[in-house]
Amino acid sequence: MSTHFLSVERLSKIYPAEGGKTNPPVFEDIHFHIDKGEFVCIIGHSGCGKTTILNVLAGLEEASGGDAIMDGREISGPSLDRGVVFQSHALMPWMSVLGNVAFAVKSRWPDWSKTRIAEHCTAYLEMVGLGESLARKPAELSGGMKQRVGIARAFAIQPKMLLLDEPFGALDALTRGTIQDELIKIVQATHQTVFMITHDVDEAILLADKILLMSNGPHAKIAEIVEVTMPRSRTRAEIHHDPQYYRIRNHLVDFLVNRSKSYAGVEAEATHDPKNPPLVRPGLAGEPDRPVALPADKAVPYLKQVINH
Repeated sequence: MSTHFLSVERLSKIYPAEGGKTNPPVFEDIHFHIDKGEFVCIIGHSGCGKTTILNVLAGLEEASGGDAIMDGREISGPSLDRGVVFQSHALMPWMSVLGNVAFAVKSRWPDWSKTRIAEHCTAYLEMVGLGESLARKPAELSGGMKQRVGIARAFAIQPKMLLLDEPFGALDALTRGTIQDELIKIVQATHQTVFMITHDVDEAILLADKILLMSNGPHAKIAEIVEVTMPRSRTRAEIHHDPQYYRIRNHLVDFLVNRSKSYAGVEAEATHDPKNPPLVRPGLAGEPDRPVALPADKAVPYLKQVINH
């Protein structure tokens, strides 16, 4: 029996095809685990099944095969033990900021009084800098403020695990950075276990303890698990001063540009064991501690991939 907080084993997903045809699996033989209090990001090109894996963990979608066990129980259907924040804020427009969070909290603790619910919700909204906006409706908020409400709502139900599906992808760089800083503070204060999808390698390095690298789909797999060995007290303003930063970043970019498509076929199957993806620590390796200058023929497609997401 696994001793890990979350264990994913042999996970696969095949979507049905029309006309009796058979589609190849989007991903197959996915294995990874997350320990309690870990922050794990997953990175890979579009079509490799990242969001599908998150939806399986959220109980919103069924896998075609394999198991996902959290805290000793198989995941089957949605649960308030798992809080989810999507790209879109998913707020109820007729409710106030406080009302949106209170709706979730009341579902979690139906016996609580209105006063206790309001106090609880207000504390989490203050954590994300919205203590002065409790009575506002979503239409009166900026995009960044709406996402903060979604984050406060997810944390307020005190889930065992938080699932984030590119929650900052639609925000401008300044707003995204501010919310990243707030997320770091809340996670450190609550010791929350987090699984997050991102296409932003810098965001992953800033936030994560480990980064799962997915090969291209179909037949996508966990190719590597990158351990972020930089001290946990990292900030956006200082992170690039650490020599490990560029070593880790170079490794991630090289994977996305050069190596993510090389995990298919007979040769790859003979050399890669999906049950035990290699754990690598590029920050500690003697690699160049400066940015890699990509050739134009590879840099342009990579930038297009980033811009599209």
